[in-house]
Amino acid sequence: MIALIDYGSGNVASVANVLTALKQEFIITKSEGEIIRSDKVIFPGVGEASFAVRQLHLTNLFTVLRICRKPMLGICLGMQLMAECSKEGNIKCLGIFPGTAEKFNNENTKVPHMGWNDINIKKESKIFNGINNGEKFYFAHSYYLPVNEFTTSVCNNFIDFAASMEKENFYGVQFHPEKSGQAGVKIIKNFIELC
Repeated sequence: MIALIDYGSGNVASVANVLTALKQEFIITKSEGEIIRSDKVIFPGVGEASFAVRQLHLTNLFTVLRICRKPMLGICLGMQLMAECSKEGNIKCLGIFPGTAEKFNNENTKVPHMGWNDINIKKESKIFNGINNGEKFYFAHSYYLPVNEFTTSVCNNFIDFAASMEKENFYGVQFHPEKSGQAGVKIIKNFIELC
């Protein structure tokens, strides 16, 4: 069973559509117990980071997600919330990945960074099984995580930033696999089947 986290800041419906198409058993939830009983966790996110963290605290999910020991996939804002901090609202996040979510400099590039962009795979990762280097995915974000030792792929928007990360049982993608066609579906399928 996959727990698809619904904390009021996620693109839940689009991810649910992909899981349905893949014939996966899942539950849309904000229940600690259901997350604990699940086999895998998908943590989507759109919107503003400080609002999202407040929602996680209000639903008592903040600590559960921090200590989760089953495979977890953070998507877009979900991945940023897995970092230590975010400058969007100057808030502490889950602290799973090192680093702070920074805002793109609108003097150098268009903000938000939106549209189809290719990724450069830097490290082997199960979620990239069958994905070609240079594959295009759909991005929509104003904040990013800097490249660090857990970065598995990068994208460029004037500067290189982490397009994906992996640490132990935790995976994150800055792009939206649920909006990225067959390559995005493959990412989600790989997470479910291989991770």
